[in-house]
Amino acid sequence: MKGETKKERFKRIGEKRVQRILDDLKSLSQCSNKRMYAWDDKQLDKIWEAVETALGTCKESFKKPPYEEFRL
Repeated sequence: MKGETKKERFKRIGEKRVQRILDDLKSLSQCSNKRMYAWDDKQLDKIWEAVETALGTCKESFKKPPYEEFRL
């Protein structure tokens, strides 16, 4: 939004994106209904590995210093 600070933009965008992630996780948890779905441990391990890897990558991106363009 015009005139918004970087902190305000981060809060506005961050809240929406986190809520979307939480909604998607809730949707995924609905797949745990054994009346409707069947899965095995190998499938679950693959799902959790992917989720944990993506979360770890996201966390690390906030720790890294900003990219600086190479200059001589």
